[in-house]
This record gives sequence, structure tokens and C-alpha cells, in this order.
Amino acid sequence: MLATDRPVWVGSLIALLEPFGLSGGRVRTTLSRMSKRGWLRGERMGRHAYYSLTSKGRRLLEEGQAKIFHPTWDHDWDGQWVLLAYSIPQGARSLRDRLRDRLAWLGFGSIGNGLWISPHDVGDEVGALAEHMDLGDRLVWFRATRAGGETTGDLVARCWNLAALGASYTAFVARWAAVRDRARLDPRDPASASERAFVDRFALIHEFRRFRLEDPFLPRTLLPTPWPGDAASSLFLELHDALVGPADAHVESVLDAAP
Repeated sequence: MLATDRPVWVGSLIALLEPFGLSGGRVRTTLSRMSKRGWLRGERMGRHAYYSLTSKGRRLLEEGQAKIFHPTWDHDWDGQWVLLAYSIPQGARSLRDRLRDRLAWLGFGSIGNGLWISPHDVGDEVGALAEHMDLGDRLVWFRATRAGGETTGDLVARCWNLAALGASYTAFVARWAAVRDRARLDPRDPASASERAFVDRFALIHEFRRFRLEDPFLPRTLLPTPWPGDAASSLFLELHDALVGPADAHVESVLDAAP
């Protein structure tokens, strides 16, 4: 939906999601829920139902797209940390879980007992997050430097499991390297190859996007060398570039068949 401004027929969405084992009923239920949450806008044209992105939904996808396709560890670090503390009652578990997810998205790591740190200059983002979640004085943050105690390396190891993350990147490369040869269209059956490219691209992005939730994108000075994320990012972009043309052609052919 992000690539088009026109409303999309529900039947087209069902056809696109069918290869992933989703029934028409499940697709309609999901669309309804997303509409109630303000991500999509539903409308009817005659007897047919159509959906389009709301401005809220488009912002969310554009933000995610930028962070998925342009990850980088190559930014300067001045040795300063953002130190954040929050106090949320045990009864507000859902609020605490949502806050933790957003902090991880911003690259924070947990020291423990409601204390989080990040090497990124994300003060503005934290302020916007506190306002959006209506946290008031239950969340405070500071700019700080490490003064004694454990080394910077030990602190990083305590807050982020880089060994497990690096292993996940390595496994991603091993799995998707085998797809390279399938990334080219088969001239004997271009329609089938286009659908295969669409499915592969969908799975590729779905798998790679989880790294944006797991990877704090620490400055390279805080990462082991070599960093497996480099190879994974290069392979992801290479494969996506190979798949995007035929995958988009498949999507367009499905959308063009709408009433």
C-alpha cells in the first residue's frame, strides 16, 4: 500500500496474501482491526470494499522502511550516554511492555530496575515518546558519562547480547545466500517467477526487519570486529534489488485485475 496512492480492493489483498496461507476471512478480520486502530481507511465503491493507508499508517510504514533499508553503525560517538529511568506501577503491565518495545526500537539497553541507556542522541525522540504515551513525570532522562566501575565493553555486554545478535545475522546470511540463484526471472514462466519473487521479497523483508527490533545499532567503536551485521545488510540489499522489479510486477498485475 505504501507504493500506491489508490485504494486497494480487498479481493486484491486476499489474492496477494493467499500464498502465505491466509484465508479471505482472516484477511478481512485483520483489515477491520487495522482500520479500527487508525492505520487503514475503509471505503465502499458499489458492492466492493477498498482500503487505503491513513496518514498515521503511512508515517508508520515510512519510518519502518527508512530504518529497515538504511541501517548503519557508522556514526560518531562522543562517549556520552542517554540514561533513562521510569516508574510504572505493576498493574500497568501493558504500558510498561509498550514502553520497553519503543525503547528497544530507539536502541536502548536495560541496565536493570527500570534503568536504560543508549549511546544515541535520542533526547527529542524520548520526549516525544513520553508525551505520546502520556507518561508525565514517570519517565526522566539525562545525558551522562561513565565514571568508574565496569569498563565500557562490560557495560555493553551487560545491556546488549551482541554475541546472540551476531549469530542471528550469520544465520540469516547462510539461509538467504541460497536464494540468490532464484532471484532471477525464469523466462519460460515469467508470471510464476514474478509471484515467486513477490513471496521471496515479502519473506526477506519480514525476516530482516526483526533485526531493527533486536539491533541497537551501536556505534562501530562499541561493536566486535568484524561485525556480521555488515554482511547481512549487504546481502539483504542485494537480494531486495534483484527481487523488487519482478515482485512489483506481480503486485501490479493483481491490482490491475480489480473491478
